[in-house]
Amino acid sequence: MCNMTFEEINGENSSERMESVAKALEEVLSSALPHGCITVGVYEAAKSLNADPDSVVLCLLTTDDEEDVALQIHFTLIQAFCCENDINILRVSNMRRLAEILGGVKPEGEPMDLHCVLVTNPQPTLWKDPALNKVNRFCRDSRCLDQWVPVINLPDR
Repeated sequence: MCNMTFEEINGENSSERMESVAKALEEVLSSALPHGCITVGVYEAAKSLNADPDSVVLCLLTTDDEEDVALQIHFTLIQAFCCENDINILRVSNMRRLAEILGGVKPEGEPMDLHCVLVTNPQPTLWKDPALNKVNRFCRDSRCLDQWVPVINLPDR
């Protein structure tokens, strides 16, 4: 069931709504990170999705490297898997801001592969996040408008 108003469907208030969802996404990432509920990297995400898809609550795919054909093939496979397993997907622009939110480097000092980021919730009853509910509602409403993988721009701070 769609929860969008007539104005939202027709584009009015859409920039405000996108900013609100981007802020909620930042809150989700910031609160999931200290709990160890973030998986970064295409390969690591594929392993996590294969091992326990029920623990994944959100999949983020970046829009910054759209010329990389191999990466786009991986994205297509990940999107298909997420759709089959009812996992919400967002395309995120501004990988630099995503790196700022997530720390940008692994403990070994290597840069993180931020092309794919999973937010997991190992025990659904433990983590009830209003920001996550807002992002999930946005994804659901977008699917009602046949936008199966909506794009969010993380604004610079």
